[in-house]
Formats: sequence, structure tokens, C-alpha cells
Amino acid sequence: MTSFALLRHGPTAWSRAGRLQGLRDEPLDEGGRKQVASWRVPAELDGFAWISSPLARARETAGLLGVEASPEPLLTEMDWGDWEGRRLAEIAAAEGQALQARESLGLDFRAPGGESPREVQARVLPLLARIAKEGKPVAAVCHKGVIRAVLALACDWPMVGKPPVKLSWTAAHLFQLDPDGRPRLDRPNIALEKP
Repeated sequence: MTSFALLRHGPTAWSRAGRLQGLRDEPLDEGGRKQVASWRVPAELDGFAWISSPLARARETAGLLGVEASPEPLLTEMDWGDWEGRRLAEIAAAEGQALQARESLGLDFRAPGGESPREVQARVLPLLARIAKEGKPVAAVCHKGVIRAVLALACDWPMVGKPPVKLSWTAAHLFQLDPDGRPRLDRPNIALEKP
């Protein structure tokens, strides 16, 4: 088993406004920078190699944590297609029942012109397999969509209904990778805030 940890980037102006960011390369906002500056790498992640999504918000979070993170394109956020930049409340008002029908698809949910969680899983699985093959612990700064897709793999969650574990977006989540890269949830919600 190989340890693999995931944590979400800090807040941006778009995330605070409830906008779907997707592939939009938004930096952290000033409040996000202050929040991440109050975090520390948990002792559980000592000795881990670091990677991050190539998007600015993830790279900046890694830098503020004081870690050297190699960019990894496979960790880019889920593509929200035509919905990128929109608020969920706007989408719900415009889509009505059609949104509920899309959400009932779980892993196959897809915004128009976007990517499904199942496609995110397919994108990330080769990375997990590579990390497992190398056998060295890795931590990654990435995005909510990626973390949820990995959680779904780890817990056989079809992404319908509540997730099997409530994740904090200001915490690290530790997984163990089987030899083929299949993740298993080990320890969610490892605090990042300094004591």
C-alpha cells in the first residue's frame, strides 16, 4: 500500500461567490492567501513528495504551504463546460427538473460541454497507478471535483445521495493505494490549521 493525500486549494473570489470555476485559472483571493498562510503541513504528511494541479489556485496554495510541488495536469479540476462561471442557484433556476435528472446520474452527471466525475476518475486512475508502482508517499493540492471523484472510487460511492464521509475543504485526506492504484480511504479530515 502506498500513502496518497489530497487537499483542496484555498478560496478564490469565484469560490466565495459560489461560482463554478472548473478550468478557469482563478488565483487565490486575499482572504484565501491569509487562510492558507494559517495552515501547516500535518505531521502525517512528513516526507511526502508533493504534486499539484497546474491551475494557479492550487500552485499558489502549495507555495504558501512551503512545499515544492511538481505540476500534474491530470489533477486539473473537472471541466464544467457551459456552466463555468455560473452559480448553482442560477443553474437550478434555469434548469429546474432537468438539473435534478442530471444529478440523478451520479458518476455520469455532466454539465453541457463539460466532464463527468467518471471521466475525472478515468483521467486520475493512471496517475494513482503510477504513484502506487513507485511506492513512495505523495500529497497533492488539487480541487473539490478531483477529491470527490477519488473518494467515490475509494468508497464505491456512485455519487448519488450524501457522500459516505463528510469532507472538510480545509483539511487533508489520506488514502492508501492498492498495488494497481485503487484508492482506499484511510484518514479523512486531517486538520491543516495551526494549533
